[in-house]
Amino acid sequence: QVQLVESGGGLVQAGGSLSVSCAASGRTFSSYAMGWFRQAPGKEREFVASISRSGSGTKYADAVNGRFTISRDNAKNTVYLQMRTLKPEDTAVYYCAARRAPYYYIGVEYDYWGQGTQVTVSS
Repeated sequence: QVQLVESGGGLVQAGGSLSVSCAASGRTFSSYAMGWFRQAPGKEREFVASISRSGSGTKYADAVNGRFTISRDNAKNTVYLQMRTLKPEDTAVYYCAARRAPYYYIGVEYDYWGQGTQVTVSS
């Protein structure tokens, strides 16, 4: 069992930056590929970014590529999402997820999900 707890969300102006983190419980964090997803009101949950279990491979949604960076620290059981040049359309609840697999993954078939953290970008 893996428990995921996101933190770091908040309110930021358009053009600003924000970082969110996801802390995982357990001693097998390095066995999991990790992903970030987001869900805006009235919309489906969508893929944002994913990272392989080693951290060597990453994948981004087109909408955030070049603005967001996913990273992980296996010693700290934590995955990060650094967000820059934020836009109002980035406003959503951001979720982290864990998938017991070596490679990054863009689908929603993850094994564990966090409770989410709200990111709001004002115009």
